[in-house]
Amino acid sequence: MEAAARHRNGDELELEIDALAQGGRGVGRANGYVVFVAGGLPGDRVRARLVRAKRAFAEAKATEILRPSSERIVEACVHEGEPCPGAAWQALPYERQLEHKHEQVAEALSRLGGFGGLEIDPIEPAVDQWRYRNKLEYSFGPRENAVALGFHRRGSWSEVVDVDDCLLASEANNAARNALRDWAFAEALPAYDQGSRSGLLRNLVVREGRRTGQLQTRLVTSPGDLPRPPVDLHTIVERSGGGTEGPTGVLGAEHLSEELGELRFRVSHEAFLQTNTEMAERLYAIAAELAALTGRERVFDLFCGIGTIGLSLAREAGEVWGLESVERAVADAEENARANEIENAHFVCSPARLGLRPLVEQAGRPDVVVIDPPRAGLSAKVVRRVIECEAKRIVYVSCNPTTLAPNAAQLSEAGYTLRRVKPIDMFPQTPHVESVALLER
Repeated sequence: MEAAARHRNGDELELEIDALAQGGRGVGRANGYVVFVAGGLPGDRVRARLVRAKRAFAEAKATEILRPSSERIVEACVHEGEPCPGAAWQALPYERQLEHKHEQVAEALSRLGGFGGLEIDPIEPAVDQWRYRNKLEYSFGPRENAVALGFHRRGSWSEVVDVDDCLLASEANNAARNALRDWAFAEALPAYDQGSRSGLLRNLVVREGRRTGQLQTRLVTSPGDLPRPPVDLHTIVERSGGGTEGPTGVLGAEHLSEELGELRFRVSHEAFLQTNTEMAERLYAIAAELAALTGRERVFDLFCGIGTIGLSLAREAGEVWGLESVERAVADAEENARANEIENAHFVCSPARLGLRPLVEQAGRPDVVVIDPPRAGLSAKVVRRVIECEAKRIVYVSCNPTTLAPNAAQLSEAGYTLRRVKPIDMFPQTPHVESVALLER
């Protein structure tokens, strides 16, 4: 503790990175003082600047790789000399990425859930290691005699690194972004500056139907006069801060169309869709395997979004009931059921914490509950509502092992047994890992 108290924000330390923490940062130690280093990989010796120093630990950013790990490989996705912020693990060989992700799931379940003896299934590798994202959000920024359109420089909210070819995006996605940047330059439109609260252009969101070939572009601006933009959607944000949500005008395709498995889906711009189409199909197939449906079960699909999971299960179930709080997503789910001629799927617009009890009263108790929550996982109240359902099986789709673990522990305390956990690599070149867990009673 005495050594830790001497460190302050802005201090620079030389550190040996010996592990990776949850979230993907390297772990180094200075006289026992733990430092989590963004940009550090196991085996590296780095110079790191502390950005958040506390008594017990610090967070830091690697400013120089003094001696690279023997495993470190050349970074492929680089913009203006800056490694792509969306590919934080690209210097780590893919096989090692998979190993670390598997370890993160196992470590979280053991440390946070008390499931130390559970054997975790082998991780499902990604179909594609690059060019797999069906959605990217870009930021505009000032550039001498031009405008930049790309990503915020690591650690900066004001400086934008211009992007020509992001290897996480398809060639078509990159071309759409570059064409919009050329239009902005030709029209001499200024990027929005949060400091002065002036300028117009804020963000560009490009979504792609990987199976349909459709591209949908949405330009986000501040209020002001600008020529008709060559995009599908135009969102106006009046507040001074960030964000991409606001009143949206339709200039082209209002919805994105995508196919998953044998189903076709309509997706509103507010609605969530897994950003890796190919691996979403694997994810839903694994969820179906764990659900083990026989054609008679009543399935509750919580946080159902546009109905992707529920509709993929419907033909093997007796009936499916989806619960979702976003009204436009529910409208999409209902339309997707009609378009795919699925008559045994029904959708209700309500948060899970408020809607589960009324849904049980309306539909009856479920045999299987499928849960696909946001990164924050389930609140204690939602866990209680799930337990009250008394389902035989729970299939929990998680994008965050540190929230899956305590939720699984809460369900275990109520009589469920954690049978299987299958990690899935939805996001190569990043520390993020998806998992599907099966709990039974």
